[in-house]
Amino acid sequence: EVQLVESGGGLVQPGGSLRLSCSASGFIFDDHGITWVRQAPGKWLEWVSTISYNGHTTVYAESMKGRFRISRDNTKNTVYLQMNSLKPEDTAVYYCAKDIEAFHYSGMDYWGKGTLVTVSS
Repeated sequence: EVQLVESGGGLVQPGGSLRLSCSASGFIFDDHGITWVRQAPGKWLEWVSTISYNGHTTVYAESMKGRFRISRDNTKNTVYLQMNSLKPEDTAVYYCAKDIEAFHYSGMDYWGKGTLVTVSS
């Protein structure tokens, strides 16, 4: 059974940082890219970042460039999202998802249940 479990969310002040983790099981982890997506209440599901199967290629949404960094440790079947300089508009549930292929070209097929990030003073 494919499983993706997010952790690391919580309450932070504007300008603060959080590191999210996505622990994966049930598939050959280093054959697939991983994508982070988020959704704030009343807003569209928003793509955040994708990392290729071997970690050599990363891509970010424009509003996250320079603030967020995605990485992976294939020995631990884990992907991370380091979030810095957080803004109130970053408040959302953050999900990680398994890419169908080695990168995001064909979309995603499995999702975690999400972890809540709240940015507020």
